Amino acid sequence: MTDYAARRTMMVDTQIRPSDVTKFPIIDAMLSVPREAFVPRQAREAAYMGENLDLGGGRVMLEPRTLAKMLDALDIRGDELVLDIGAGLGYSTAVMARMAELVVAVEPDEDAAQEAQTLLLDQGADNAVVHHGPLSEGAAEHGPYDVIILQGAVEHLPDAITDQLKEGGRICCLFQEGALGVVRVGYKIDGDVSWRFAFNAGAPVLPGFEKHAAFTL
Repeated sequence: MTDYAARRTMMVDTQIRPSDVTKFPIIDAMLSVPREAFVPRQAREAAYMGENLDLGGGRVMLEPRTLAKMLDALDIRGDELVLDIGAGLGYSTAVMARMAELVVAVEPDEDAAQEAQTLLLDQGADNAVVHHGPLSEGAAEHGPYDVIILQGAVEHLPDAITDQLKEGGRICCLFQEGALGVVRVGYKIDGDVSWRFAFNAGAPVLPGFEKHAAFTL
């Protein structure tokens, strides 16, 4: 039988801590949440590898290092409301549910959304809600949010997403710029989002966040 608990510890010790992520809430959450429970059954043996995990349909579960460094940059507090866009089967949501007051996950596939909600409840994440709908629309009815995070790359970030961020809130995005993936954290100040570089990473572009081709005659 696979010792997933030992793999979680190894993931934290070899992928998370060496990436200068040391905040206790992040380390505790990533040691506690069973990553293997939130991946397709056939992919469980690969759940703790240090790379993006294919979920099918061009979607991935972000590699542990990338997620941890995004959470480190966001510094989520226990009284905050978080929007998790592209949560897949809910791993990132489960991790943040241990750090935030409430997490709203967005998934466009109805079956995946239902499965994610079931898995989250099975893991005791009763402060997490899965919203079924287009990723690019977020979940405005539950907002505004203190924190927004996207579980994949973007070429274009719709105003509909940043409009759901509270004044003074933070948003973390992996911007795809040519062959380069750049993670930035945005801070909403006086209605505008000011972006700061965090680190480099890579992931597929999320559906609905592609750059629109310019029209030419």
